[in-house]
Amino acid sequence: MRGVRERERERERERERERERGGGGGGGGGGGGGGGGGGGERERGRERGVERQRASKRGIEIERERERERERERERERERERERERERERERGRERERERERGRERERERERERERVRERERERERGG
Repeated sequence: MRGVRERERERERERERERERGGGGGGGGGGGGGGGGGGGERERGRERGVERQRASKRGIEIERERERERERERERERERERERERERERERGRERERERERGRERERERERERERVRERERERERGG
């Protein structure tokens, strides 16, 4: 709180100096001085406003830049997600392929078994 009061006092002193300066310059007396002081005050206000605007604009720019960065990050994340999805898809494909291969293997095994049975049948008939 003390800082605020000090700044307020500083501003008050500044205004005083401005009025004195204005009064010294204008030969027409206190009225002219007051006008000068007002002018100075207004000028400073305008500068302060411009400064504030510039700061605000910089803030907005920085904020926008951060937003763009976050957007790029989200995009990279989505890309990584898509890549993982493609990888899972390839894995599922390989799994299906292995499954088919196992099926074919079982089928060949059954075929060999049938062949052995037929062979035994022929043996029995020949020996019969």
